[in-house]
Amino acid sequence: MSQELRLMAVHAHPDDESSKGAATTAKYVAEGVQVMVVSCTGGERGDILNEALKGNTRIERDLTQVRRDEMARAAEILGVQHTWLGFVDSGLPEGDPLPPLPPGCFALEPVDVTTEALVRVIREFRPHVLTTYDENGGYPHPDHIMTHVVSMAAFHAAGDPTAYPHAGQPWQPQKLYYSGWSIKRIRTIHDAMLAEGLESPYEDWVTGARNRPERDVNTHVECAEFFPVRDDALRAHATQVDPEGFWFAVPMELQQRVHATEDWELARSLVEPSFPESDLFAGLRELDLEAVCRQEPARDADGEVVVAYRSVPPPPVDADGDGIDDARQTDDLHDEITEVEGHHDRDQSHEADEAHVDAHGDEQAS
Repeated sequence: MSQELRLMAVHAHPDDESSKGAATTAKYVAEGVQVMVVSCTGGERGDILNEALKGNTRIERDLTQVRRDEMARAAEILGVQHTWLGFVDSGLPEGDPLPPLPPGCFALEPVDVTTEALVRVIREFRPHVLTTYDENGGYPHPDHIMTHVVSMAAFHAAGDPTAYPHAGQPWQPQKLYYSGWSIKRIRTIHDAMLAEGLESPYEDWVTGARNRPERDVNTHVECAEFFPVRDDALRAHATQVDPEGFWFAVPMELQQRVHATEDWELARSLVEPSFPESDLFAGLRELDLEAVCRQEPARDADGEVVVAYRSVPPPPVDADGDGIDDARQTDDLHDEITEVEGHHDRDQSHEADEAHVDAHGDEQAS
């Protein structure tokens, strides 16, 4: 059945859309799929991670606008539509004990408020598939975890005519995926680098104390030809990445040769999947999606959408014996992923307060 397909990728900060699943979204855009990227926050509290730009007074003075400009450029490169959900970056807490999160930040917003904002965007764009992060946020940044919470709540509320009735006509996405870095992919590229006598950027990721268990990743989208587009989009976030640094340390030819896919975890599906998948729209292309997504889904006794498939998170790992799942560890965030992700808290309380006013006024997505 020939019909327009729509994909919505929900991310925490500008730049996340370019480091997580960007080649997949670029591939679908090239195939005529409508793709919407949603940035839950403006990244106002992110670090300037590019050493070449540190000390630039213009950037430091107006990082909020700089990151908006970077996001616009990345969206243009990927060919995606983009909207800001309108909330303020929570920063990455540091210290022992950890300090409280700043008032008014995304991670402290009432879930009903953040969910309604995303439901509005879903009902307006009408995606058939959503992507977001797993329950650990991919890594335990407060905004990434909140992005998971909000995405799951919106997935279950968007098709409910009694939920947020002023937020538009109900629309039920049929599938929801988790993006992230497959441990198998990281190890494959790491081993290939060593086999060719090259220094691997993933040494700490492979041998680090927080060696995460492999998740139930059964969807592999062939998109190697779009890896350069992904990298160009990531370079557009110039404050966040060193163009000669970590993200670009693996030769493009090697990446395309040894692991030509981006890998996804199917978290929820209203249609029965057939694994392995090679398409986020697997099982949907032959449906009358306009009719299916307009139909109110069946719900269980708790009011949750009845799905044909639901992923099961891996069991918790507590290697350091502190009683906390290592994947959700928040009192020591200096891990191998955090070091390249950044988003540490900055002394921008006044700037963030102003952004919060804007975010819930003119900048709030409709």
